[in-house]
This record gives sequence, C-alpha cells and structure tokens, in this order.
Amino acid sequence: MQSTVKSTKDSEFTNINDLPTGTPQGQQQTQMGAGASSVSQSSQAQHRFNPRDDINNPHTPDTDGLEETHFGFQKVKKAEKQARVADVFSSVAKKYDIMNDLMSFGIHRLWKRYAISLSGVRAGQQVLDIAGGTGDLAKVFSREVGRSGHVVLSDINEAMLDVGRERLINAGCNNVDFVLANAETLTPFADESFDLVTISFGLRNVTDKDAALRAMYRVLKPGGRLLVLEFSKPVFEPLSKAYDIYSFTALPLMGKLVANDSESYQYLAESIRMHPDQKTLKQMMENAGFIQCDYHNLTGGIVAVHRGFKK
Repeated sequence: MQSTVKSTKDSEFTNINDLPTGTPQGQQQTQMGAGASSVSQSSQAQHRFNPRDDINNPHTPDTDGLEETHFGFQKVKKAEKQARVADVFSSVAKKYDIMNDLMSFGIHRLWKRYAISLSGVRAGQQVLDIAGGTGDLAKVFSREVGRSGHVVLSDINEAMLDVGRERLINAGCNNVDFVLANAETLTPFADESFDLVTISFGLRNVTDKDAALRAMYRVLKPGGRLLVLEFSKPVFEPLSKAYDIYSFTALPLMGKLVANDSESYQYLAESIRMHPDQKTLKQMMENAGFIQCDYHNLTGGIVAVHRGFKK
C-alpha cells in the first residue's frame, strides 16, 4: 500500500514505511524529537496546551501582522488563535466524550451516523478524518474499509489525539494511523491520497477555513468526497431562541460541573454562533473547487452535513 504520509527529512510525523515489519499500523505513536514533550514551568504557567499543538501554525506576526480574527465572540490576533483553541481542547480532552453525550442528550451519535451514511465509504478505501479527536468516525471507518483499507485519524491537538489513539487501539482498530496535522495545510499528506475526507465539529475552530477547504481538496483523489459535519444555523426562529438560552446557560454550567471548565464551553457556544451558515459554507466549498455541493439540515438546522466532490 502506498503511504499517504509524506516522507520528509526530520519529519515529526509517523512515516508508515518506517514501521517495523509486523507492527500493526494502529500501534505506533507519532515520532517526537528529544525533549519535544517537555514544557518549562514558565510555559505551563502561561499555557495549558502542549507546544506541539501549535504545530505548523501558518499564522505568525510576520505573515499576518496585527490582523485579527474571532475566538468565540472575542477578537484576537490570527497568530494567537491556534494556541487559544489548543488551550480549550487540551482542557476538555478527558471529558470530551462524556460532555458530548450530556450536551446533545446523545443525539450527536445520530448526527454522526447520518454523516457516515452519506460517506459512501467502501472496503479498500483510504480515509482521512481531520480534527478526529476521540475517534467516533474513525472507529466506524476502520471497520468499513476493512483490512485492505486504511484510515488516518488526525488532529492538531495532542491531548485529543492521545484519547482517540487509546480508544481505537483498545477497540482493535489496527488499520488506523494517528497523525498530528494542521487542517489549514495538511502538510504531512501527499496530493490525491484519500478517497474520503471528513471533519466533524472541527471546522469552526480553524483560523482560516478557506485555506483548510483548499487543503482538503488537494489531498482528495479525483472523484473523492468531502463531508463536513458541523453546528450550523437553526432554520426555525423559536428553536433558535431556545437554543441560544440553552447554549449560553446550560453548556457553561455543565462544563463547570463535569469538566471543571466553564470558560472552554462558553467559547464552544460562542464559536458555533460565529461559524458560517449553511449557504455560506456551501459557497466556500465551491470556491475551494468542490462540485455537486449540498447540505442536509439535522435537528432543525442546529447541525448540518455538507458534502462536496473533487472533479
């Protein structure tokens, strides 16, 4: 099987071709340089996130200057957003699955099941799950593509990826690799490597969503499919108002009680409101080159599945 991960000098990412013969692909960890995981006490006091979560950040003071973007309802410098998002998900990683069940009353499982039903995934295919976190989708894709297929679970956040890796290895998913990757660049992956690319509840956290969509287009094979499962805009005004009340009162409270972190869940509620609506995201996908784009509203538009194909 041809590797979907580029072999580059001094690469920090897992190179499938370098694995010892007989090592199941799901058992290896991403390569880490000496001292890469160590964080100085002063750094820990300033940030909760692992410095490797700031991996390949394309936004720096040199490239973006003082240009700003949104972090929830706040305005922050583009160069800072990636680290701030890393703080959030490093904090919530251990309780992420429990909170998903509580926040959505378990309905997130139905949303994901519906997205998978639109994937068209088949045995032998190559799948990339971006911002895959704890591996809900990757676990199903691992079964669907079978021994002749391959799944890459990628995330920019090492804490989230560690949780997903442990979970999928324990489930016996030995056709899955785990790769730290930035959704805006997807630099570890070669052009036209995957039959299917998915991103589930992750796109709204990306600094430059247009760049991420272009990167997804690049790594897809001709005829390949992109699925974006994300919170969206409710289509009924009464539902929208009730949803706002729930999001900005119940979510931070649950975050405080269960994860001891109300601020992170306040950000998550705000980030949903700042995400493009259904029609805008569809247009963004088309601008990135995707064709036959459509979307499917779920639970009255609280969530939508967007789908597009590479020419």
